[in-house]
Amino acid sequence: MNKGQQERRRFIKSSAFGLIGITAFGYSSSQGNIIKTFGAGNDEPIFYRYPSMNDTMVSSVVGASHFDFDKVKEMVSKRPELAGVSWDWGFGDWETPIGAASHVGRRDIAELLISYGARPDIFTYTMMGMLKSVQEIIETIPGIQSHRGPHGITLLQHAKNRLSDQTISETDKTNINKMISYLESLGNADVKQKSLEVTEEEKKKYMGEYRFGSGEGELFVVDTNQRGYLKMGRKGNFGNILNKVDENTFSPSGAASVRIIFKIEGDKAISVSVHEPEPVVTAVRV
Repeated sequence: MNKGQQERRRFIKSSAFGLIGITAFGYSSSQGNIIKTFGAGNDEPIFYRYPSMNDTMVSSVVGASHFDFDKVKEMVSKRPELAGVSWDWGFGDWETPIGAASHVGRRDIAELLISYGARPDIFTYTMMGMLKSVQEIIETIPGIQSHRGPHGITLLQHAKNRLSDQTISETDKTNINKMISYLESLGNADVKQKSLEVTEEEKKKYMGEYRFGSGEGELFVVDTNQRGYLKMGRKGNFGNILNKVDENTFSPSGAASVRIIFKIEGDKAISVSVHEPEPVVTAVRV
């Protein structure tokens, strides 16, 4: 669907809402009382999926929960419901604010979110070094230790990432090391997505922009992140790390069932197709 079609659909939805409003409030309107709707305290149009939360607000709190305590506090103190939202970074890689804080080892942000109603899970308990709680969950639900969190990050890696926090206390450090020893003893708490090696020359074959529609933003961008990992996302978005699973075939982080397949001619890709698992879209290199 192109941008024009999206806008027409939104117009139709808005028009339908307007007709309902006229019917429901016809008497009031006939008396000259006009109901005017604004955004959050300004003249901007309300979010087109209102009363759903605005996408920008949701993605902002999830993104900030990776590193910015003050911003998260400012947002959830004004709107506590933000502590429990979820954002899809692409292809079904969903993440909550507390999920973000948990996989980067930010206990302070996780505790803040919990105080505003966020729901901790086994990944949070692992990051916090709550060994008895994690043991009880695993004993009750055998095999859950091999489940992966946001972006395909394993349970064991959640514990290890906590140690990277420079402000970690000695007590926390001791508890985390006990957690790591326990999870390592299980043998399957660090099952990562399949990811074959991709050379620098191979990366060059895939990097570029691929168009899948006529709209301004209907482009996939394939490039590398700060750590040099190949990634793909819609233009203007962060994108998902691409894990190589076969020749010219990848799966995005946090979505192991999805396949990203590049068609190669000569020394570069000329198109990329997304399969979820059936073919969804093919984008042509520009």
